[in-house]
Amino acid sequence: MEKVVTFDYLKAAFNGKKVFLTGHTGFKGAWMVQILHWLGAQVKGYSLAPEKNNDLYYQIKGDSLCYSSVIGDICDKQKLSSELVRFEPDYVFHFAAQALVRRGYDMPSYTFLVNAQGTAHVLDAIRSLKNKCVGVMITTDKVYDNPERGLPFKEDDKLGGYDPYSASKAAAEIVIDSYRRSFFNPNTYEKHGKAIAAARAGNVIGGGDYSDDRIIPDIVRAITFGETVGLRNPASIRPWQHVLEPLGAYLLLAAKMNEDPIKYSTAYNFGPKPDDMLTVEDLTKVFIASFGGGNYEDISNATAVHEAKLLLLDSSKAQADLGWVAHMDAKTAIRWTAEWYAHKQHTAHDKCMAQIMHYFGVL
Repeated sequence: MEKVVTFDYLKAAFNGKKVFLTGHTGFKGAWMVQILHWLGAQVKGYSLAPEKNNDLYYQIKGDSLCYSSVIGDICDKQKLSSELVRFEPDYVFHFAAQALVRRGYDMPSYTFLVNAQGTAHVLDAIRSLKNKCVGVMITTDKVYDNPERGLPFKEDDKLGGYDPYSASKAAAEIVIDSYRRSFFNPNTYEKHGKAIAAARAGNVIGGGDYSDDRIIPDIVRAITFGETVGLRNPASIRPWQHVLEPLGAYLLLAAKMNEDPIKYSTAYNFGPKPDDMLTVEDLTKVFIASFGGGNYEDISNATAVHEAKLLLLDSSKAQADLGWVAHMDAKTAIRWTAEWYAHKQHTAHDKCMAQIMHYFGVL
């Protein structure tokens, strides 16, 4: 693989720096904690407790990798602000979210509260900082109004969302843009000292994900218990990415923002290459073949919940501005993920770190 984001560049940007990470106990957050610790950053996490006893954060002993780990809700504005401001971070990565589409249908108002209002709480806390700070707000590829015409979305395309999760993340994007214009305007950076960007990526896969209603965990659970995995939307096309692709992109973006806080304070898509498209069924076949067993069936008639059939991102802006391109194709990402789950003789932390070092060019 071509190395786009290198260890040396990121080490120089994050070693000895204070990083405030919301959602650090989640799947992506647990991977990010390991990367940041490896880079020499002081990480303060702020998140709800992991939902399950086998969640990745517990498996990697995440508390031992953090300078401080705070169990808290981003809806608790006062506590969040107190913890963030007291830490005086150099960087803030906002991962915390209600991140499941189907849970959004079950808990719509809560989803809007966490994803839109919670993002406002994070940005308000950053407003209270006296020191300079880079903030990367993580949203999703699902923030776009999607008529499913087969065209990749660009950053200036219309925002929207059919389901509550997608709409709540589009609302979060509007919140981010409003705060950036009103309080963190790049034209007045010398006054406020804050650089704020939005990062859009999604359909992330990788080892250690045990969430409900996600395709890889569903496959792993079915194989583990000798069951047949049911595919709700086997023909749906998604921009599948290994978790290290967007995490590397977020880190690169933050490092670039630190160098030039005016130029890079905007929104970016981080998606696979345009021709790298697999359906849910294709993904399942590759995973089962790589894992070494398993079966699936089409249960698309068993659900009436709307989910997008086609979703593609145009990442040309990230390539032009940041020099970032995806360099792991979907099949490779699926194989890396299957190998993570299959290699049970190694610890979760060791498996993650081996893939992290390989991805960033150390192995």
